Amino acid sequence: MAKYRIKQIKSKIGSNKRQVATLEALGLHKMNQVVEHDAKPEILGMINAVKHLVSFEEIK
Repeated sequence: MAKYRIKQIKSKIGSNKRQVATLEALGLHKMNQVVEHDAKPEILGMINAVKHLVSFEEIK
């Protein structure tokens, strides 16, 4: 199964509560923090919701 490496590149200050909660659910708490998740539909939906705050790449 493919994995995604997700990095928070912008601050969550000024974002709405839902986006902040999504970042927390992904495990991102600080700027430049990197986490890895499996490529599940739930994770891809969360990435899509905060794509302006994170960068991501697929890992094989």
